[in-house]
Amino acid sequence: MSLEIKPAYEPESGGWSYLVADAGTGVAAIIDPIWVYDVVSGRTKTGFIDGLLSEAETRGWKVAWVLETHAHADHLSAAAHIRARTGAKVAIGTGICSVQENFARLFNLKDFPTDGRQFDRLLGDGDIIALGTLQIRVMETPGHTGDSVTYLVGDAAFIGDTLFEPGHGTARCDFPGGDAGRMFESVQKIHALPDDTRLFLCHDYPKQGAEPRCMVQVIESRNTNVHIHTSTGRDQFVALRRERDAHLDLPRLIFPALQINIRAGAAPGAEDNGVAYLRIPLNADIKSIIGGGRTRS
Repeated sequence: MSLEIKPAYEPESGGWSYLVADAGTGVAAIIDPIWVYDVVSGRTKTGFIDGLLSEAETRGWKVAWVLETHAHADHLSAAAHIRARTGAKVAIGTGICSVQENFARLFNLKDFPTDGRQFDRLLGDGDIIALGTLQIRVMETPGHTGDSVTYLVGDAAFIGDTLFEPGHGTARCDFPGGDAGRMFESVQKIHALPDDTRLFLCHDYPKQGAEPRCMVQVIESRNTNVHIHTSTGRDQFVALRRERDAHLDLPRLIFPALQINIRAGAAPGAEDNGVAYLRIPLNADIKSIIGGGRTRS
């Protein structure tokens, strides 16, 4: 198999982006691309993701796909930037429509389409994306969010935020559309993969002086994850996750990130003064705003 994977770590968000290629044919994808954003100045930087694009160019690889594991709440997606530079198609799980409904309501985006049209392809469980001679299979893994998916190719699985390295456990489930019970079921699917499957992580937060980890094998995660391992029951996990989530602060970039990410990484259109703006709810509770209308299950 000619699968090659180039990880890239973005330290401000603690996030990983991946350049994945069929080296034999030179067809590549970028998974979870990060668009660096300075919350004080409101300015974005493309240097990080341009580094991965330069790597692809150096190797003679054509980036054909941008694959999002979900609409991230802790960093902005560089999907639109990659699409503009390379012509790549952007894909995400079908659950994005529910996420768009929720956050269009939060930000009062009354004319915002919530049918996923901003993306080139919406992916369901079992869907296949051809990457040269390789096949990337989609496995729905909701729980952290309603649109979370895992991408399976060869012995690799790109699992988004569902699991962290074993010492950090699992992602939160208290965002709108999140569900700890569904997270438990999704982890069972991931942990049922062959022991030597490489689980590529979306984040790592190493201690000072330590190197961030991008990968853990299934056997290690299954046996040693501090939140969910072989002897963890569903009710036990749900109780643990709900207790932890009740005391978590919101991610620092949640408001800018979600406004960009439900647009497939594109900025809002400029207003009549030529400037694009992001919205921040003032003294408002996210769940109470979203709960004021209909949501999809």
